[in-house]
Amino acid sequence: MSSGRLQQTYGLSDEQREIVATVRAFVDKEILPVATELEHADAYPQRIVDGMAGLGLFGLVIDEEYGGLGESLLTYALVVEELARGWMSVSGIVNTHFIVAWMIAQHGTPEQKAHYLPRMAAGEIRGAFSMSEPHCGSDVSAIRTRAVPDGDSYVIDGQKMWLTNGGTSHLVATLVRTDPDAGHKGMTTFLVDKTPGFGEVAPGLTVPGKIEKMGYKGVDTTEFVFDGYRIPAGQILGGAPGRGFYHMMDGVEVGRVNVAARGCGVARRAYELAVDYARQRETFGRPIAEHQAVMFRLAEMATKVEAAHQMMVMAARRKDSGERNDLEAGMAKYLASEYCKEVVEDSFRVHGGYAYSKEYEIERLYREAPMLLIGEGTADIQKMIIGRRLLEG
Repeated sequence: MSSGRLQQTYGLSDEQREIVATVRAFVDKEILPVATELEHADAYPQRIVDGMAGLGLFGLVIDEEYGGLGESLLTYALVVEELARGWMSVSGIVNTHFIVAWMIAQHGTPEQKAHYLPRMAAGEIRGAFSMSEPHCGSDVSAIRTRAVPDGDSYVIDGQKMWLTNGGTSHLVATLVRTDPDAGHKGMTTFLVDKTPGFGEVAPGLTVPGKIEKMGYKGVDTTEFVFDGYRIPAGQILGGAPGRGFYHMMDGVEVGRVNVAARGCGVARRAYELAVDYARQRETFGRPIAEHQAVMFRLAEMATKVEAAHQMMVMAARRKDSGERNDLEAGMAKYLASEYCKEVVEDSFRVHGGYAYSKEYEIERLYREAPMLLIGEGTADIQKMIIGRRLLEG
């Protein structure tokens, strides 16, 4: 029942294997021993974040010309998988940063790339992105936050919701409406600079405070309130209005691969904990791992862990090849998040009554897994994306 055979990724370069092995060692040494304590305290893991910056993880996919490592989406997804195995919140801190860096690299003007990417690669600027609003979740086209032109600037008014790293970030890629009559073509992404923290973080921009959550603690989730916030037109991603919906969907597409990777990492950890407990816990004179019911449960868990990983890898590789991957990303996100929930619950059952104790790590995973069912689009949204792509022929 060794977990060493699970989640193997074939065809990696020596450099990719070295990066993944380095992150795995970092997780084992720096994250796993402190994750549960930090999670219960809802404490921001500054020391871990500093360690990730030292490893170059904030610049993993940023081109070398801007000081990054220039790695692929696949490499990044494998790193996220390892980080989530340690503590899902840590992977969330780097994931929104990655999406914003991706969006700037793919769609930014030369000036925006030169200004932001080197400092993002170094971890000096941390990114977050803001799409959702209080009244709309998956229906992105229903956003109401408005940006009205005023000379060579825009004035933004409205409220955004569910910003991961909303407080601790320096830069937030924010989707607003610039043309109320143009549907999704009337949306624009602005690059909003701010100081980290809460309260009024820029004139006309307030971060009210952290939203209290069931799980996914340590990382801050916030609102954004714009009230007469003025921003130069040069802060429009790509330089021209009306492309924001496309920019955000491209970001969410790679984000879905990484939510899938998080699901793979959390499921892997839940499986490892179940195996370890099943080997140690004895009933009726032998370890419970030797009882057929538990052995079968472990077999099912391992199969789900492996299937989700391989689908996630396929989605990442397709995006890296330059092809459209919304079908594969939707499938990977859907499968990995659902399987993660099931594997975590099965691990919970293997642990018996001890799973309900905060002393055991599985209690934390049990509260964290549901976030993956929602983040980057629910299962129903993924099914809509998958179904439409299949029917395109």
